[in-house]
Amino acid sequence: MPKIKTHRGAAKRFSLTKSGKVKRGKAFRSHILTKKSTKRKRGLRKPGYASVANAATVKKLIPYK
Repeated sequence: MPKIKTHRGAAKRFSLTKSGKVKRGKAFRSHILTKKSTKRKRGLRKPGYASVANAATVKKLIPYK
């Protein structure tokens, strides 16, 4: 069997935790930050986790991570 190619777009956006969860960044943090509260922006810094439904798909895209 040939090796599976890693989806480079997914590799840049997702990483796996030791327990096997899929870690992701949060949206709405790139621009138009003046109208967002400090509390909201601080919360967006923390990592999010992909839902169980989507995690299986992402794991197929990043098999060696």
